[in-house]
Amino acid sequence: MTLGTTAVRLVRVACLLTALALGVIGCSAAPEPAASATQTRMVTDITGAEVQVPDRPQRVVPLSEPTLDGVLALGVTPIGTVSGRGQSGVPNYLAEKTVGVPLLGGIGQPNFEAIGAAKPDLILVDGTSVNNNPEVLEALKQIAPVVYTGYAGGEWRTNFRQVAGALGLVEEGEKVIADYEAKVAATKGSLGARREQTFSIVRWQGTAPALILKELPPGQALVDLGLRRPTAQDTFGRGHSEPVSLENLQQIDADYIFFGTLGGSSVSNPKAGGSADLEGARKALEAAKQVPGFTRLNAYRQDHIILVDGSAWTSTGGPLLMNRLVDDVRNALG
Repeated sequence: MTLGTTAVRLVRVACLLTALALGVIGCSAAPEPAASATQTRMVTDITGAEVQVPDRPQRVVPLSEPTLDGVLALGVTPIGTVSGRGQSGVPNYLAEKTVGVPLLGGIGQPNFEAIGAAKPDLILVDGTSVNNNPEVLEALKQIAPVVYTGYAGGEWRTNFRQVAGALGLVEEGEKVIADYEAKVAATKGSLGARREQTFSIVRWQGTAPALILKELPPGQALVDLGLRRPTAQDTFGRGHSEPVSLENLQQIDADYIFFGTLGGSSVSNPKAGGSADLEGARKALEAAKQVPGFTRLNAYRQDHIILVDGSAWTSTGGPLLMNRLVDDVRNALG
């Protein structure tokens, strides 16, 4: 009796994960059956690796916030995905578009067994999720073709074009980008003198802040809109939020502060409680007001703290997120 393609891959994944856990190698299964008649094509991922993918993938599993965002922006419904950063479900701004889509693990902890059982024909990952972990990537490759679409802190258009290319929707992807650029151009005109002021983006976790700098989507959105950052924030970071000590609390100040939180959760502990929505931001602001020096910040004294959804403003994503950020800025300042 011979094993089917999916069964063979699941056996290989189980063996690989067991070997990784035990520090040993050596596991085999029945030979891979001959390739099916499904048409395929070659794509080159962000690392320069060539990957053979279905001509038009039908069962896509994005394993990060940017890849999930990109897939949805292109009108593709995934067969499964992972929870957002520091959250028990997908990012709030994507919730309506993912009703009924099952979770196959967390952003930093994909469930290999669940992914294999979903029988994907394409898996999308990036540096915000598996972080180019060779062992995890190898396990995923035993399930389906894996396209690595971008690095943490990478320019969102570049990463999104990788997603569109993997899906065979290049022209559709360019239209999504063009529509975003048109929205940015229209929104700039509504900001007027606001563009002469400075804007800070803060994630408040527990009793301390972190800054969202220029390489992450919220920072990119402010750059696109021509909005200025304070000197301490007018720089690129390492692809994630930058913690600020309470001794340097003044670094988060500006004429305006976009203020959000991911609750008490983190990538490694998404069930720690709290919320990333506006109510979570309100609770985080109450906590921040108890920190010495916070109520002396210029933005606080001027009543210029703008509460935002942390799953959008203090994390990462793709074109749907970028459009949401521009809308939020227009609604708050326009």
